[in-house]
Amino acid sequence: MTNTMLKICNLCTGYHNRKSLDHISFSVKKRELVSIMGPNGSGKTTLLKTIAGAINPLSGNMILQGQDTKIIPLKERSKKIAVVMQFQQAAYMTVEEYVMMGRLPFFKQFQFFETQEDRKITHKYLELTDTYHLKDLPFNQISGGEKQLVSIARALVQEPQLLLLDEPTSHLDIGHQKKILDLIDSLKETLGITVLIVLHDLNLASEYSDSLVLIDQKNQTLFSHDIPENVITQETIRQIYQTDVLIVKNPVTARPGIFLTRQKKT
Repeated sequence: MTNTMLKICNLCTGYHNRKSLDHISFSVKKRELVSIMGPNGSGKTTLLKTIAGAINPLSGNMILQGQDTKIIPLKERSKKIAVVMQFQQAAYMTVEEYVMMGRLPFFKQFQFFETQEDRKITHKYLELTDTYHLKDLPFNQISGGEKQLVSIARALVQEPQLLLLDEPTSHLDIGHQKKILDLIDSLKETLGITVLIVLHDLNLASEYSDSLVLIDQKNQTLFSHDIPENVITQETIRQIYQTDVLIVKNPVTARPGIFLTRQKKT
């Protein structure tokens, strides 16, 4: 039995037949947390949306658990892949109602209301994400960090094998960043899922990821896919981000940490 969850094969993708990324090939193992990194405008979210099925690839293949995604029906694909995008919008509804919308792929024909099982699963993941106490509040009145956690709960009620997240820690303080990434990291073990996540913060990506996918903005292609220690180097950061940094190992985890350097005024 293969240990590969997702295999990207020579993918080319973009908007309106205009290429944004080309020659993208990498594999993601089961129960692995992989971060997609790259400069602003390098195509990180475009790649994530293509994997999610929101954008049709211009060429190439995506193999999910041994099946080409082109032949997987949309409803079945929604049961296998769940997505949490950076910005969540919702009409007036409670947190519980918002999370329960993730059960829609499981609704049978002519089913208009959730079942007792749907409600049970919704409560399970509200509790897992520590948001059960918010269930009766309006979604649009909770904080940004709470919205991220609730959105993760909504994705989890799909009971996916692959979880895709686009910048789940953006605009959050360090406490909420840690809480969300600790939760995502624990999901690999408690639920046995695979996670593909877009991150801007190189230190967070280094600390939490099993491997990193680094996109080369200039050439619109994959620069590297490897463990953090092999991707986050001074030469790589200089080449991809045009920035000089100092790389120091975290004294606790031994993961590479990145420090900006500036020229002192004389």
